[in-house]
Amino acid sequence: MSKLNVRTVIISDVHLGTADCKIREVNHFLQHTRCDKLILNGDIIDGWQLSRSGRWTKAHTRFIRLVLKKIEKRDTEVIYLRGNHDDILASFLPLQFENLHIVEDYVHETSRGRYLVLHGDVFDTITRNFVFLAHLGDWGYRTLLALNRGYNAWRAWRGLEYWSLSKAIKARVKSAVNHISKFEDHLAKLAEDRECVGIICGHIHTASDKMLGNVHYLNSGDWVESLTAIVEHYDGRFEVLDFGQFIRQFPLPEDEYSNEDNSPQAAPRLDAAVKLTEPGN
Repeated sequence: MSKLNVRTVIISDVHLGTADCKIREVNHFLQHTRCDKLILNGDIIDGWQLSRSGRWTKAHTRFIRLVLKKIEKRDTEVIYLRGNHDDILASFLPLQFENLHIVEDYVHETSRGRYLVLHGDVFDTITRNFVFLAHLGDWGYRTLLALNRGYNAWRAWRGLEYWSLSKAIKARVKSAVNHISKFEDHLAKLAEDRECVGIICGHIHTASDKMLGNVHYLNSGDWVESLTAIVEHYDGRFEVLDFGQFIRQFPLPEDEYSNEDNSPQAAPRLDAAVKLTEPGN
């Protein structure tokens, strides 16, 4: 099987356990990449949805197995950063199991200098300080995604390509644009304070690769709508890859997964798994 060989792969906001997670696509991406380091930059598992009406399938379990296989078979170092949707981990950080590190933030050493890596929700005031409003906003976003699914099913029936309603809203609503701009400025300042040349985050589901003054800002996007990842090549170059670009080189077979991969399966108990790592257990 041909694979993309890079030094580092960075993905975020997979939201395992939700109907909108593009699990087939992200699993295909993981299967066709080989890296020395895999950084899972927050909201990989959506604990909020799993505690309510989430849906865990065999394909979601396959994602976990693909990550563990990279550790076991390829000696890949995996860095898992806490996000706001998997914030149950916050009380137990940092954790380490051989090549798996679960942390709040991380400094990635590159040939260009130090890059600070974190999910980014620390600069989202509502997420951090108004939990009820954060959950209400999440409900609104999920409702919008559900409408989006129905609308795009109609577009597919008409032979039209996928169109993201929520991305269009974020791009056109002034308050959303301003929020993203302030978010980026706060992160750039944090990178400078930590004496880093760049910063890598997720959280806002908007992929980016640009300079903010002297700081290199990278955002890995998400695997709900944009289907993007960041890769660091062995020559030190960073690149934002979108899935449409990726499958031109590594095509996605129609029959890659059987129908049973979408059958419901018991979700992993994150709280129980984490408690096993506490002293005395």
